[in-house]
This record gives sequence, structure tokens and C-alpha cells, in this order.
Amino acid sequence: MHLLSVNLGRATPSEHTDAPDGTGIDKHPADGPVRVAAPGPKGSGGSALAGDAVCDLRHHGGNDQAVYAYAREDLDDWERELGRELRNGVFGENLTTSGLDVSGAKIGERWRIGPDLVLEVTSPRIPCRTFAGWLGERGWVKRFAQAAAPGAYLRVVEPGGIRAGDPVEIVYRPDHEVTVAFLFRAEMLEPELLPRVLAAGEALHPEARAKALARTGDRGRQGTAGS
Repeated sequence: MHLLSVNLGRATPSEHTDAPDGTGIDKHPADGPVRVAAPGPKGSGGSALAGDAVCDLRHHGGNDQAVYAYAREDLDDWERELGRELRNGVFGENLTTSGLDVSGAKIGERWRIGPDLVLEVTSPRIPCRTFAGWLGERGWVKRFAQAAAPGAYLRVVEPGGIRAGDPVEIVYRPDHEVTVAFLFRAEMLEPELLPRVLAAGEALHPEARAKALARTGDRGRQGTAGS
């Protein structure tokens, strides 16, 4: 398991978002090492990767969505499905991986990348209007949802520098059923699964926890949820 590329994007105007600075979804592989550190709370912090733009801080970035990873194997599947080339970074992912089942990772799973960086899996990517506009594929949000291969957002546990070719090691895998794909299905396709995502515990993204608690009717716990 290793990184094929570490991808960075610049702020670019787009008709598909109302964020003042546009979008940073157009990411391309970096030539050298990239520093990764926790960016700060949602709404104030963007990407964890130095030199990478996250423009719409209402819905993206922050400590719980600090890094986005997508498997090259899933990009290859989409290439065959769409009949077009999909380069590393085209889904807006920071990390394009090889040999790693990203959507099969469990919430709370931890990866060591390179000598220092440790990341923790928090949630799936939820497709949005900007993503659909960027890809330019008809019915993209529905198609992406039905495939249930969303890739993973991660938080920074230990900062460090990374570069293409670095090994990825799973250093902790929790004992519960809640994978990234399972949580995605619960949020996008099968809301009856939402109560079961609470098994992921404190590693669960606060917004996913809130949805699950609302589904169970236990709204009183939402104020103390999070990590």
C-alpha cells in the first residue's frame, strides 16, 4: 500500500459554487514533499496540506475533513464506467492511493504514511453541486451515490511530511462494522442504518453523529457529540 500522488489545488472561479473564492477541486500531483498538519476547526481551517486550497469553509475542510483520500483502483473503475481518462487528483482528492481499500476503511482506522504522518478516518465524501459541475457527467450525484465508493476524509493525529511513493500502513483498525462505505450508505441511501453508525464512537464525524442521534430520537446527546 502506498501513495501514487499527493495532490494540491489552487482557488479557481467556478459557476458551480457561490463561495467567493471559487473552488479548489482541480487538484494536481505535487512534485516534492508536502507538509500535513491539522488545519483548525471547521469554518476557520481549510486543508491540512500546505499549498492546497479549500474555498468553501461552510461545507469543507477543518480538522474532521482535513485530508481526502481516494483509491486509484476506484478511479480505474470509473474510467471504465465513464469511458474517459481520470488522472490522479481529478476527484479533488489530496491522496491517490494504491493497494488500499479506502472506502472499506473503518471509521477510526489510523494510517501511518511515510515516517511521521498519522491520519484517522472520519467520514465519506458526500457528492455536491461543485463536484457534479466539475466532472460534467449527467446525473453524477446519483451515480456516485449508487456506486458507494466515496473515498475517505481523515483528520490529522500526528503531523508530518509526505510525498508520492510513501508507504501506507494501517496501524489501528477498530472492532466495529462501520466502514466509510457503510456510513455513506446510511447517509445517502439507507437512513435506517444510521443508528448503527454510533458504534464507531468518538471517531465519528460530529455531523454524522448528529444525524444518527436524530434518527434514534436521542437529540439530547447531540450537544456533547464530537471528537
